[in-house]
Amino acid sequence: MTDPDLGRALLTIARSAIGAELGLGAFADVRHAELARPAATFVTLRRSGELRGCIGSLEPRRPLGTDVRENAAAAAFRDPRFAPLERAEFEHVSIEVSLLSATEHLDIRDEEDLLAQVRPGRDGLVLAFGSHRATFLPQVWEAFPEPREFVKALKHKAGLAADFWSPDMNVSRYGVTKWTEHDLPWSE
Repeated sequence: MTDPDLGRALLTIARSAIGAELGLGAFADVRHAELARPAATFVTLRRSGELRGCIGSLEPRRPLGTDVRENAAAAAFRDPRFAPLERAEFEHVSIEVSLLSATEHLDIRDEEDLLAQVRPGRDGLVLAFGSHRATFLPQVWEAFPEPREFVKALKHKAGLAADFWSPDMNVSRYGVTKWTEHDLPWSE
């Protein structure tokens, strides 16, 4: 599903949610048939090509429109890696919305088996072990194009050692459909 109308709706919701929290207007009234269905999304903010915030949901627990609105505000104001977005930055931030597919549990024997099963450039991964959990969207393959480096960085994000492995490691994959403000035509 690469519906550009849905992409425009989601990006409008995300930008409007951030703008409303900054006091730059009311939340936009956007309509699309898909907005009411449960979905999981991530909203990524970039400034001058650099990450400025990224927050999301891995499971579809609320309507798509609500999920994007909440994740946009969280990415802008509550990502613990960054100071809250300031009003002066708002017009310089580019927004990307990723709509996640359902996760698929991977039946893996060991790390080598995981590396053989993962699909570079296509798979987002969720790695979990005990209280350690982290995910990378498929877009992160751009920074770590080799499977071994991707998994190593994901383990680091989860707070695990790069060489750590356990038979109790739980790994799932998912795909995304993404829309970015600068890549989407705004009129047809």
